[in-house]
Amino acid sequence: MAVGILTLHLAWILWVILGCALTRGRPRLAALHVLSLLYSIAVETGPWPCPLTRLEQAAQARAGITPYQENFLVHYLEALLYPDVPPALLAAVAVAVCVCNLGIYVWRWRRR
Repeated sequence: MAVGILTLHLAWILWVILGCALTRGRPRLAALHVLSLLYSIAVETGPWPCPLTRLEQAAQARAGITPYQENFLVHYLEALLYPDVPPALLAAVAVAVCVCNLGIYVWRWRRR
């Protein structure tokens, strides 16, 4: 179960990062992606945890695995790609990616 939630979490991250490329000419999908971006910014900057992280941690605990305590980005990305990078910097980069995607939507809207 935890692996399935991890896969869903990775799919969410890919959607947030690359969704802008899939939404051209699809206004409903674009609206969904914009909401996803705003939600992701709120989760990264707000005091509450990501629900997928909580689900993954609960599934790990049920499986007898000690769940990680930090957020998803810190746990997986820092361990694999960015060792010794402060968690606040990872969150800032995640928010910057979302803001860049929102900027693409603003640019598209202004071109119309």
